[in-house]
Amino acid sequence: MMTDYILEVCVDSVESALSAKAGGATRLELCASLIIGGTTPGYTLFRQVQQETGLPIRVLIRPRFGDFLYTAYEYQQMCADIRFFANAGADGVVIGSLQADGGLNEAQMRGMIDATDGRCGITLHRAFDVCADPIACYEKATDLGIDTILSSGQEGDAQTGIALLRKLVLMSEENPTILVGGGVKADNIAEIAGMTGAHAFHMSGKKILSSGMRYRNEHVHMGLEGISEFELYRTDEAEIRRAVEILRCL
Repeated sequence: MMTDYILEVCVDSVESALSAKAGGATRLELCASLIIGGTTPGYTLFRQVQQETGLPIRVLIRPRFGDFLYTAYEYQQMCADIRFFANAGADGVVIGSLQADGGLNEAQMRGMIDATDGRCGITLHRAFDVCADPIACYEKATDLGIDTILSSGQEGDAQTGIALLRKLVLMSEENPTILVGGGVKADNIAEIAGMTGAHAFHMSGKKILSSGMRYRNEHVHMGLEGISEFELYRTDEAEIRRAVEILRCL
């Protein structure tokens, strides 16, 4: 029976955080705008989730949608946000920065880690999955003192990336924990766990809810065209509970 598992649920609202807790999540990754891969959440959202759930929270630090090649201004923003969340009691921050050649930007990573002042854990997010050399990146992350690497095995989903994930899990016995994410669901978590040997998993468990708006102007888009303004993405408590029950039985 797997008793030492981690099930981190990625949420971008208090409502999703409460559903994740009710379902049995052991930790949260908090972000904003999950629909575009997540960005840094607001301070008020963090405080609300912290107060309402009491769960450990790792906070995504990502100033914008897109790649992980950051300007000096973006880097300054990330360091400032890290200082706030570390001082505010976050369990950890979720960070990543690459160079144009696909290598880990060690200077920016060191600066962001220093900004925590040792107050919280460090997850290297899926910038790892788009780096040029995952083994070299893993070794550098280890040297930097990063405790967790979130990865789908450099594929679009964790099931497809199982070969690399298995290799990384074997490497991680005394080094950063491999947090398997990317398409992880209750329906496949047992298979992924069995084939990789992983004990740490990351999922959103989201479902789509219809907006409460009765009047709808479907011709106006506030963001990316093709994303409905009248659909809400929320964590499904039942999906998280199913995943937890499966992990407990492994």
